[in-house]
Amino acid sequence: MIQTKIPIVLQIEEMVKDVPGWTPLDQLHTLFTLVFSGAQLPGEIVEIGSWCGRSTVALGLAAKMTGVKGLHCVDLFPEKGDWIEGENGVRWFQVVVEGETLVAYKNQPVWKEPFERDIAPLYEHQNGIYDIFQQTMKKTELTDVVKAYRGNSAMFIKNVPRDFQCKLLFLDGDHSYSAVSSDIQNMEPFLVEHGWICFDDAFSHYEGVNRAITEHIIESGKYGPCQQMTRKLFVARKNSTTRK
Repeated sequence: MIQTKIPIVLQIEEMVKDVPGWTPLDQLHTLFTLVFSGAQLPGEIVEIGSWCGRSTVALGLAAKMTGVKGLHCVDLFPEKGDWIEGENGVRWFQVVVEGETLVAYKNQPVWKEPFERDIAPLYEHQNGIYDIFQQTMKKTELTDVVKAYRGNSAMFIKNVPRDFQCKLLFLDGDHSYSAVSSDIQNMEPFLVEHGWICFDDAFSHYEGVNRAITEHIIESGKYGPCQQMTRKLFVARKNSTTRK
């Protein structure tokens, strides 16, 4: 339940305190504020890469408060049996969606120690990340606004109406250059004028993310302002007209 007299920062912290994930609180507060400040814009919200729903909570709360019709969460939601172990215990996974095999983390695998510490325990009581995600949405009372989709951005856009509009796009999926570039290219046509595009793990430790942002956002002339907002969150606002 939305509590209008309790500071949002406290509400978000309480809602995500038990949600697995790596999104820091300052980033959650920023995502919430971007949605809230763009309440007058048309369109819905799309999150590419949701995991257990930690960032989804902040976006969903803002969506609910501002009357956004839907928050669409696109993720591969791997199950326990989807993970593959390579040399030295590193892990990646592959899932089959709509008859297509999708691979994640193979170029940037999860090392043995963080996998055993942060990921393996998630499967002790649940078979898949999707189940944990849905539990998070139910616990935070966001099931009425959040719409989960298992797949990638290319699959997602095949299932949206031609007049679909997005006011905020948060990209936190595969961090390779090709994947981030594809997510931008797939979703950019749906982003409304003055809408926000946001990136996790920007200008931190992922060269693919940095290169995609630099080439497709900063140097494109399509966005302004562009700004690193927190330690690893980069945001840009789509221009009203595209410069050629």
